[in-house]
Amino acid sequence: MGALQLEVQPLTREAFAPFGEVIEASDAAKHFTINAGNTERYHDLANIEPGPDGRVIVSIFRGQPRSLPFTVQMMERHPLASQAFIPMSGRPYLVVAPAGEPPAAEDLKVFLARGDQGVNYATGVWHHPLLALEGVCDFLVVDRSGPGHNCNEVHLSRHGIVVGLED
Repeated sequence: MGALQLEVQPLTREAFAPFGEVIEASDAAKHFTINAGNTERYHDLANIEPGPDGRVIVSIFRGQPRSLPFTVQMMERHPLASQAFIPMSGRPYLVVAPAGEPPAAEDLKVFLARGDQGVNYATGVWHHPLLALEGVCDFLVVDRSGPGHNCNEVHLSRHGIVVGLED
C-alpha cells in the first residue's frame, strides 16, 4: 500500500472552523478604531482556553523549514487546553488537522497559511507539530502551563501521508 497524497487548501476561517480559529486581521473579524484613530483593533480573535488549573503562557517556537514533499507520520493533541500559533517571520507554513477521532489518514486536512495568518487549535484537536516552509520561522505560541499531562501523540501508518504543493 502506497502513501496517501493530501491536497493542500488555502487556510480560511470557514474551512478551519472544525479545528479552532484562524487568527488574522480581516474584515470578517470584529474590529474598531482605538488610540485616537491611530490603530485598528482586531478584537477577540481566538478562544484561548488554559483548561482546569492552567494558566496562559506565551512562548516563541523557532521552526526549521521542512522540505516538500513531506511525509506525515505522527500527530499530537493537547487534551487540557487550546494552543495558538502566530507567525512572526512573515513566511507561509502548513497546518495539518484531522476531523476524526482518533485521526485517520483519510480525514486529514492540510491548509496553506499565509505569513499573516495564525491558528488556534481548539482543546483536544489533533494536529501536526509546526511545519515551517521556505526558511527558519519564529512563531509566538499561546498555550497552557499547569498540572496534568497535556500532550498526546499518535503515530500513523508506516507508509505515512505525503503532503506537497502543486507547482
